[in-house]
This record gives sequence, C-alpha cells and structure tokens, in this order.
Amino acid sequence: MEGLLKLVLSLSILMSMILSSSAQTCSSYSFSTNQVFSACNDLPYLNSFLHWNYNSSASKLQIAYRQTGVSSSRWIAWAINPTSTGMVGSQALVAFQQSDGTIKAYTSPISSYQTSLPEGKLSFDVSDLSATYSNNEMIIFATLGISSIGTTTVNQVWQEGPVSSDSPQVHSTTGANVQSMGTVNLLSGTVAASGGNDRTRKKNIHGVLNSVSWGIMMPAGALIARYLKVFKSADPAWFYLHVSCQSIAYIVGVAGWGTGLKLGSESSGVQYDAHRTIGIILFCLGTLQVFALLLRPKPDHKYRFYWNIYHHTVGYTVIILSIINIFKGFDILNPSKKWKNAYIGVIAALAFNAVWLEGYTWYLVVKRRRSESASKMPQGINGSNGFNGHGAMQHGQGV
Repeated sequence: MEGLLKLVLSLSILMSMILSSSAQTCSSYSFSTNQVFSACNDLPYLNSFLHWNYNSSASKLQIAYRQTGVSSSRWIAWAINPTSTGMVGSQALVAFQQSDGTIKAYTSPISSYQTSLPEGKLSFDVSDLSATYSNNEMIIFATLGISSIGTTTVNQVWQEGPVSSDSPQVHSTTGANVQSMGTVNLLSGTVAASGGNDRTRKKNIHGVLNSVSWGIMMPAGALIARYLKVFKSADPAWFYLHVSCQSIAYIVGVAGWGTGLKLGSESSGVQYDAHRTIGIILFCLGTLQVFALLLRPKPDHKYRFYWNIYHHTVGYTVIILSIINIFKGFDILNPSKKWKNAYIGVIAALAFNAVWLEGYTWYLVVKRRRSESASKMPQGINGSNGFNGHGAMQHGQGV
C-alpha cells in the first residue's frame, strides 16, 4: 500500500511538472545574452514570441522576435505595417542562416505579394539589428524609431519560409502563414490576431464561386441536356432548364473569374501559372458557348449537325477543364479536407447519375426505335402469311 501511495505521489509530481512546463509562456524565457524585456506576448501562429521595451517619450521600440522549431534552411521575419493590416506595406526585419554558418539580419520593405524579401531601407529608423540561431530557435534583435507611426497600437506581421542558395524564397500561402498578422498595443501588451485576411477572404470567395459555377452547375446543366430530352414529357422544359442552369453558371463563373484576375494582379509565381492559364481558357470557351447559343441553327438546318458537334465538344471540354482546375485551386488554397471531400462527393454523385442515366436512356431509345420500326413494317412481314413464321416455313418447303 505504501508503495502504491509513493507511486501515486510521484505521478502527481510528474504531472504537475508537465503541466507547469506546458503552461510556460514568453514571460518565463531567459535570453542567453541576459537581455531583459519589460513586455512580451505569445503570438498565436508559427511558434513565435515577441518581446519588447517601449520608451514612449523617445518613441523607441526595442524588440526581440523569437521563433522556435526553425531549421537552418528557413528564414524568419517580423514587421510593422504603418499603413494597413496586411502584408503589402510591411516594414520587415529578416534573418536567416547563410551557407557559411553566419546569421544574416537585414531590413526589407514589402511592396508586393510573392516577394523574395530584397534588402532595402525602411520607412523608420532601425538600429542595433542582429540575429542569433541556436537549438532550432532563431531570434531577431533590433531597436526601432517609430515616432512617424504616431500610435502605440501597431499592425504587426510575422512570417517564415524556405531559403535556397542564400536567398529567401516565397513562403507558404496556406494555413498559419496567411494568419500570422494582427495588432500589438505597446503600452498594455495586448496582442490581437487579425480579424480576417483580406487576401484569404478573396481566395475563399474565388474558390466558392468557381466551384459552384464551373464545377457543379456546368456538369449538372450538361446532364439535364443529355438525359432529360430523351423523355418526351420533358420537352421543351429540358431546354429551358439547360439554358437557365448554364447561363447562371456562366454569370457566377465570370464573377469568380473576375476575383481570380484581381488575385492574379496581386501575386505571381509558377505555382499559380497552370491554374491561371486554365481559368483564362475556361472563360474564353464559356463565352464562345454563350455566343454559339445565339447562332444556334434550327433542328432541320443543314448545319445543325456540325453545330451540335461543336457545342458538345466545347461543352465537355469546359466541364473536364473546370474539374481539373478546381482541384488545382484546392491544392493552392489548401482548405480543410472536408471541403475537398464534399466536392469529391458532389462530383461522384453527378458521375453516378450520369452512368445509370446513360444506360437507362439508351434502353429507352433502343426500345422506342424498335417500337417505331415495328409500327412501320407492312402487316404481312411478321404475320402467318409473311416471310417469317409459319408462312415462311411453308414457302421454304415449297421450294
């Protein structure tokens, strides 16, 4: 019994130590350089921490930006954005380990998305800039003269990304990398995460509009045209349903394409080239389909056969490219898996309906043709006095 009590006591002590360790924040951190900061805060993303001393009378801000779990092939950056809450306009402090093992720290004003962080002078004074790297932890130290900002609540952005050949590369555009921004009150120490990334919101809108229009409504409209017209009772309702579905899909798709153009003007990169190119092709083909509808020949016109070939070819090409491009969009946006799985479920449902409707409508068409052929045959062909059946046998025997 005594041994059991000792075991329980030991486990309690161990658990308290674990909980105490997990509850540690930046306030318990000690710098190896023995520097002391009066305020600090745990930033909500990228395993990052901000320590600072703020001299309000001199408008001097001494900071130490710290990020843990960083490999030697990554860069880190912390920035103040004096003009907005996003990335563009940020005045960044950047650090990374060079191939010779030394740590490089420099300043970089951010003027566009997809930047490679070139060196440049910031809009405010920076002094005592340095950086350290040890045990997968990188720290940037600097003193900033922020009198020109004119406020004690500043917009901050922090980031990390890969390094190749001693040159920072574009950071990830998904997950925590697009959420690592907010505000910090230099007097109270309050840190607030960004209420929403405008660029991420535009990407989400772009993705939803195009998934619904090009990726769902376009295939659904094609199913309506291919299978409902087989049923005589659905004529001409199938045509109006088809045109309505495809027209709405095109209008919504153009809105999604417009948001894509806006996003494209704000970024560049090889990872977007294929997605952007397919999007432009889809818009052009979709527009051609709209104009082709206006030039649609009458059913008995001699060119209607060729128009049908064109219309079907372009239509199915649009559907295939749309689905491919939506999955490319998922790879770029990298949303929660449930959204991608939901779209896969919708496409699978449409494909399943297409398969069984294909079989069923072929059955109806063949049955109808046989019925029509039988009704057009002369009565004697299948009767007892014709060439088939008993009469045919008698005829053969007579030969």
